[in-house]
Parts: sequence; structure tokens; C-alpha cells
Amino acid sequence: MSARLAWRVDLPGIADYRATWELQRRLVALRQRGEVPDLLLLVEHPPVITCGRATRPEHLPVGRETLKRMGFGVFDIERGGSVTYHGPGQLVGYPIVDLRAYGENVVGYVRMLEECVIRTVRAYGIEAVRRPGFPGVWVGEEKIAAVGVAVKRRVTLHGFALNVNPNLDHFRVINPCGIGYVPTSMQKLLGRPVPVEEVREGCARAFEEVFGVRLERLPSYRLAPEPAPAEPLRTS
Repeated sequence: MSARLAWRVDLPGIADYRATWELQRRLVALRQRGEVPDLLLLVEHPPVITCGRATRPEHLPVGRETLKRMGFGVFDIERGGSVTYHGPGQLVGYPIVDLRAYGENVVGYVRMLEECVIRTVRAYGIEAVRRPGFPGVWVGEEKIAAVGVAVKRRVTLHGFALNVNPNLDHFRVINPCGIGYVPTSMQKLLGRPVPVEEVREGCARAFEEVFGVRLERLPSYRLAPEPAPAEPLRTS
């Protein structure tokens, strides 16, 4: 039995967070209507802080206004979990997936995303694991990837963020995920920088294996911006 077709879209350069968020929401609506197959967006962002539904004020110890003066974008988003950081050198994956193909099992879906990351870094000799009760992927006591998702009428958005070569000092301005973990990266563990483009390819292969799909590249220009959805996006 052949693998199902899904689309892979690599957004070029350092992609604006707000525009990418709007794009996810538009693609979710298209997927809900069956107008597109499952998709995997792969992207890098400028330095931003995203606050999930479990974020509390103490998770932003320097305060939102200070973060903005320091040059970080700050966004309140609909995914689960608390606060996290995105920035250059971090590979972010946003699967737009209809969960009916996976038993509508959200917990199982999160485990699948973690498995994609585990397989990706294993190719570099990095043995990463899950920690019960703490979504994401860990190497020892340090976290190499965050996972946080939202589901709208059975279709997913948001996803995972794998630290390839990010500026780890940027994590110090927040209480990551509200649990104060120490972040790590592939560069830190390997003692050398790793090309993000190379990791993208490995991550896409792992996604195909874990989700049982065949990814077909779709040029990013095919997803040209459209008007923002009626439901307002929130930034602060």
C-alpha cells in the first residue's frame, strides 16, 4: 500500500511570525474543507516569544514591554503549554494534519512529533528522549526541542521547534515552558554548527517515516498571502 501524499512547504529566509501564523490558520480552514492534503511547513523565525494558554505572568520575568524593547516580538497564541522562544538557527515545524487519519488521538499525535525530532537528531549521534509529563524532547536534563499544538475541528496547527544553532542566551529572558528548563542545541552537543537546511531534510524524512506519508514539495509562492481570518490575532 503506497504512502499517502502530503505537501512540504519550506518558507524561505527568516519568516515573519505573524504572517506565518496567519498562513497556518488559512491552511487549517482549507484542510478542514478537504481542499488541500496534510501539510508540513518548515521555517525559521526572527526572535519572538510565544505565549501559550498556560502562560502566567511569572513566566515572563522581565515583562512584555521590556521584551519588546529588547527586540523580541511577543505573541499570545492558541496552542497548549506556556511560553517559549523562536529565533534564527531553530528549525520550526508546523504540521497541518487531519487527526482523523490518526484516530483523533491528540496525545498520540504529540508523541509522533516528538518521535520525528528524536529520529532527526539520532542521525547526528544525539540520543534524545521523552520525559513523562513534560512534552518535548530532552538530552539528559536539557531540552533540545519544544512541542506545543492546537487542534481546530480535528486539524492541527503549531508544532515543534528544534534547536539547531540558535542563540541559547535568548532563552534567559523567559521561564521556558514555565518549568525553567535549561535549553540545549545540536551545535552545543556536537561542538560544531549544523546547517539548518541539512537538518530540514532529515526532519522531513523522519516525518515521512513516522506519519506514513510521502512529502511532495510545494513552492512557497503557491501559498500566497490572503486577507487575515475574521477571528483576530493577538499580540501584546
